[in-house]
Amino acid sequence: MGIIWEPGAERASASALSTFARIVSESQGRDLSDYRALHRWSVEEMEAFWSEVWSFCDVIGERGERVLERSGEMPAAKFFPDASLCFAENLLRRRDASPALIFRNEGGERREVSFSELHDSVAHMAAFLRARGVEKGDRVAAYLPNIPEAVIAMLATSSIGAIFSSCSPDFGVAGVIDRFAQIECKILLCVDGYSYQGKAIDILSRI
Repeated sequence: MGIIWEPGAERASASALSTFARIVSESQGRDLSDYRALHRWSVEEMEAFWSEVWSFCDVIGERGERVLERSGEMPAAKFFPDASLCFAENLLRRRDASPALIFRNEGGERREVSFSELHDSVAHMAAFLRARGVEKGDRVAAYLPNIPEAVIAMLATSSIGAIFSSCSPDFGVAGVIDRFAQIECKILLCVDGYSYQGKAIDILSRI
């Protein structure tokens, strides 16, 4: 199969991957500007590669000393086993007006949520969860469709240090119970219905 599309040299040079390749070529003292060379190095020297990725991505958190444990035992290998970070904090570092989420439903409705709005919504949701006793290590379950509120709920849960699990509202009762009963969730977030092929589906009886 031939190449369907390839970026121009200027666009490729400005990409995050090209920028990363230039930085690690300098820090590692070797030419890693070629994609194949960069890929080979990432496989052969995984600790050095992932250490550079952490720095390049400016991850917020405590990295710890160890980068990789049991490297030859995939999938038992552990990356950054001593690290401590908050997923939500890293995703919400921006608070500007640029779009964080762009949502469209099957009817063509479009919603845009800026980074600033997302941050505020997550803060409100986290306060709601804390007020209802959700703490670090608790489980929050969500019976929600793919809407911005599902992302907000996940980030709010993560910001507390709780664990988030979700399933689509088109799951039947047995499927929902099979998934959520085993995690013993403290709180269930749900919608009263969803739309499919232009029809409104009520799920209150299932809830």
